[in-house]
Amino acid sequence: MINSQEKNQSNVLSHTDSSHVAARDANVITVFEHQRLTAQDFVHVADFHWLLAQELSVFTIKRKQGQWQLKVGHYVGIILLPSGMTLEILPKLGASPENPRSQRQQQSYKTAQNNDVSQTRQWVQQMLSDLTNSGGRTRHKLPHTKNLGQFSHQLASLPPAALPTLPLSDWLIAQFLQWLVHYQPTKHYQAQTQNQASLQGRLLIKEQLRHNSMQPHKFVCESSVLSRDMLVNRLIKSALVLLTPLVSKSSICHTLQAWQPVSTLTRHEMTQLELIYGQAKRHLAVQPLRAQQLQAGQQLVDLAYWLLQQSNVATGNGIDSHRSLKQNLPQLRLCLLIDMNQAFEQWASQRIASMFTQMSESYRPLYQTQRVWLSDTEGQACLSIRPDLLIYKVTTDKNCHHGQDNTKETSQVSASGSYSHVIDMKWKHLSQTAAISASDAYQLVSYAQAYQAGQVWLVYPVQGSDRQPVALKQRGYDYDNEHTDNQTGHAPLWLMPFNVLTGTINSGLLPAVNVV
Repeated sequence: MINSQEKNQSNVLSHTDSSHVAARDANVITVFEHQRLTAQDFVHVADFHWLLAQELSVFTIKRKQGQWQLKVGHYVGIILLPSGMTLEILPKLGASPENPRSQRQQQSYKTAQNNDVSQTRQWVQQMLSDLTNSGGRTRHKLPHTKNLGQFSHQLASLPPAALPTLPLSDWLIAQFLQWLVHYQPTKHYQAQTQNQASLQGRLLIKEQLRHNSMQPHKFVCESSVLSRDMLVNRLIKSALVLLTPLVSKSSICHTLQAWQPVSTLTRHEMTQLELIYGQAKRHLAVQPLRAQQLQAGQQLVDLAYWLLQQSNVATGNGIDSHRSLKQNLPQLRLCLLIDMNQAFEQWASQRIASMFTQMSESYRPLYQTQRVWLSDTEGQACLSIRPDLLIYKVTTDKNCHHGQDNTKETSQVSASGSYSHVIDMKWKHLSQTAAISASDAYQLVSYAQAYQAGQVWLVYPVQGSDRQPVALKQRGYDYDNEHTDNQTGHAPLWLMPFNVLTGTINSGLLPAVNVV
């Protein structure tokens, strides 16, 4: 059902009244995970056909009742459509309610969807802020960092009051502009080679003989020119051009004025983004800049690389990938898609690890630790396991020896311990305890056995604090297939609800059951 966040024209509303699209403001169409989109859900039908031709990984193309459909996958993202409108993709927890029939029910349904869009935008932006800020707070590398791109380490989140009604595209622009205000394109001397009528700088003899043997009135010269077209500035400018269609020019005209003379990356450089990014980082590190400007430049370079890399790849997945890539390189289109399986895994891992380390220094979080699980008789690895998060609890023994003055003590510390928790994150909606899949249960029980952990957790997302942790215990059976209560050696499997609205586990029952 379309939920209008601003007053759209009545003909637009009547044309796009559908059960698939969750919300639309003047320039943003908001849809949720699992929804099915048809041509009728778009103000401009050409936008729908363009999405069909791109074959983006976020959509599954289906044919139903004589019309094409795009089923939204488990992604969060932003896609700039050819018409200039922005498609905002938000995650969805749980099944969508049925389309109401009565007018009163429809009004209530629209209000509920407005609140759902606002609430989802808020926690998604908080999740992205946590992931981008994790680099400075966490000693261990988070899993799958490459899947979220080279997001900067210290991007500031927006004030909570602004979050509920701010689309992801506007939030992303605001993050970029926050750093752009503190960084102006710097100038430095660059070597330029020109074939000109006057001798200026150093004459290049070899090039002169090659190019000007028949025109001695010209000179191939190399000179140093003070210019803003350094690699760092051009990388940032390319990302700025990518965001320009989403930005009101009147609101940032003064900010962008200094960037007008700066050129963008060339087509050849866009095919070597990773190399260009590394060079830009090194060039920036040696520039004589103030601490604040240097920090802003580093964040902008990271974010610019991520934006360009994501958009460069995402728009190159058309029916003819080679032709599509060549056509899109000169005019990149903003197309950012983040897999919610990976994003939730990182976010929940970071939050839960922080919970353990704040509780006690003896807890050591280990992310995505891979170990050989099965091997053959010759010791060759056959199968490995890699839980999302391992918690290792260190046991420390101190033997204190006092000196003669009895004022100093020498501590001999021997550390040992064991794995206390094996934790796996699943971006799945569990309507009830019995909804756990057999494959997830087998996987987690195998993890607990391999690491001999005392607790094994399956963390799943929820909205709200109603759901509480539930312990699942393994049943044992004797020879006659009779149930026995012998639970020796079996770690309980805990279903742990992770509240996305607060970024914490609903742990009201944890102290009572001594889970942690």
